[in-house]
Amino acid sequence: MSMIEFHNVQKYYGKFHALKDINLTIDAGETVVLIGPSGSGKSSLIRTINGLDPIRDGQLIVNGFDLADKKTNVNLIRKDVGMVFQHFNLYNNKTVLENIMLAPRIVLKRPEEENRELAMQLLKKVGLENQAEKMPAQLSGGQKQRIAIARSLAMKPKCLLFDEPTSALDPEMIDDVLDVMKDIAENSNMTMLVVTHEMGFARAVADRVIFMADGRILEDDSTAKFFDDQPSTQRARDFMSKISGH
Repeated sequence: MSMIEFHNVQKYYGKFHALKDINLTIDAGETVVLIGPSGSGKSSLIRTINGLDPIRDGQLIVNGFDLADKKTNVNLIRKDVGMVFQHFNLYNNKTVLENIMLAPRIVLKRPEEENRELAMQLLKKVGLENQAEKMPAQLSGGQKQRIAIARSLAMKPKCLLFDEPTSALDPEMIDDVLDVMKDIAENSNMTMLVVTHEMGFARAVADRVIFMADGRILEDDSTAKFFDDQPSTQRARDFMSKISGH
């Protein structure tokens, strides 16, 4: 069963054609990694999925909702589609625990005791149960990103979108965040779509690898085919040789 379907999707920023003829289906439970050079359209693609960036043309169906239909309530999509941003987007005036509990309280009307219990379980899952009463300013970047992941998980989404979740982190903090993401990919039925430059993570966790350049999908392969058999396009081969240092 498909969770996300792009049919001939076009996306513009003013006159700039950011997404060109995107056709893509992502099944429920799949972990898909998007890679490619900066400016290739990866973040634009992921931001259209929960309605942060509207599409110009085509059809985009997410969890049964048609985003091209003006009557579609985007907030209903966002209840089931969480997003983890590059720069955390935590509320700096709320404690770690409050950051995690806020959306389920307001959107899901989850009972307070149940909400707190789940929030503490998620803090434990991301290895930060002892940070519950701290403010975001007291945390490292890696800790903030793990809190942001816990906050998204608190909504019990069917799908999680990650927009370069480790690119703003110091190198020594990256592995802690990737370990949490690997755990989600391996031990849940959640659909995950991850924009990343972390090739080791992609190889270890992804079911599929999508390579983008110049607003187009140039490769859509199984992880083994992409990494072991070499990409089929010269553009992808050039990209891989640069990042591997060959």
